[in-house]
Amino acid sequence: MGKKNSYEKVNKPVKKQTKTEESNVLKNTIIFFTRAAEILKLEDEWQSLLTSCNRSLQVDFPVKMDDGSIKIFVGYRVQHNNARGPFKGGIRYHPDVSLDEIKALSMLMTWKCAVVNIPFGGAKGGVICDPKKMSISEIERLTRRFTSEIMPVIGPDYDIPAPDINTNEQIMSWIMDTYSVCAGKRVMGIVTGKPVSIGGSLGRREATARGCVYVVMKAAEKLHLHLEDARIVVQGFGNVGFNLADIMHRWGARIIGISELEGGIYNKNGLSPRAVLEHKRETGSILGYSGSETITNEKLLTLKCDVLVPAAIEGTITKEIAENVQAKIIAEAANGPTTPEADEILRQRGLFIIPDILANAGGVTVSYFEWVQDSQSFFWTEEQVNETLENIMKSSFESVFTTAQKQDIDMRTSAYVIAVDKVADATRKLGLFP
Repeated sequence: MGKKNSYEKVNKPVKKQTKTEESNVLKNTIIFFTRAAEILKLEDEWQSLLTSCNRSLQVDFPVKMDDGSIKIFVGYRVQHNNARGPFKGGIRYHPDVSLDEIKALSMLMTWKCAVVNIPFGGAKGGVICDPKKMSISEIERLTRRFTSEIMPVIGPDYDIPAPDINTNEQIMSWIMDTYSVCAGKRVMGIVTGKPVSIGGSLGRREATARGCVYVVMKAAEKLHLHLEDARIVVQGFGNVGFNLADIMHRWGARIIGISELEGGIYNKNGLSPRAVLEHKRETGSILGYSGSETITNEKLLTLKCDVLVPAAIEGTITKEIAENVQAKIIAEAANGPTTPEADEILRQRGLFIIPDILANAGGVTVSYFEWVQDSQSFFWTEEQVNETLENIMKSSFESVFTTAQKQDIDMRTSAYVIAVDKVADATRKLGLFP
């Protein structure tokens, strides 16, 4: 006799959040915005408008699990501002997803697109779940149902999702297929980060890492630092962390430290990212890699190095960590890895920070290339993709660096000044309807 279906809500009901209940990442994003807004002398009402999200959608939806039970998942799609173009932003699957986090990340995406002059606005999505505890078939059913729930607010000319934490090319394929089936035609431009075989762009998988490497190169030039044999520490060994470490290793840098959630590994003479990845595939962890010393994530962030790359999650560099960071350059490959308190300490100590809205903008830049290629049904070579990405990232760095020098402000505030000014100008020009 088959197991009787049961309904289970895997998340507690989400109550309406008040200002005092905002998560740190949202508060931090607004603090960084406010610094720039004050320099730009932006009126209070415009500050309020630009820190408000255009739409916040919550969906509670059922998914049939492999054992026949039915669980209710909570998902979000938040759209911040589309004054400069369609909404754009990733979808993440994680147990700690929250509405405030998604709001903050959608806002960061708006500034990120503006700082590299990509004609998109910011959005973000997420589902509260633990994909590590789910089968592939359960993740597929969750993805397809979530897509159907947010279909009224996404579209190739309105809001284009992409991969983020715990989502990938396969999940983007399922989103595209679900949307296309419901639309009655193949819609390649509904998502970016797809496999190349179904309209994805060459170079997209490594784009965030490669873009970060390009701005690190520019920062090293400004500091007269040679990246050959430079000591690199990478926190996070997912798609971005691995590819960044691998690219820099192949260019001659020494990757002396790598970490993931459960801890890190260290070798002063350098680690081979590809060998570490192979070890992780065989054992399930980077820990125990031959010839390495096991260290904590906190210790890894304070290793003496030339370049520190936080490439994991938000809020990892706290004020306690900031007091002990020994890097010459911090390149924020993750979104929001540095708290405002830590940022203040790092600035006072004179460390060179490449802020997240610049450092990790390579991903959305090549997502834009993919979207353009899909709309034209004309695809670029990987060399064209990488060359165009390099030009955009390096010119954007120069713009942020020049503004910082002229106005005597730090790189983060400079990036926000450029981004907020562009978005505010576009919003003013469009006006308010009615």
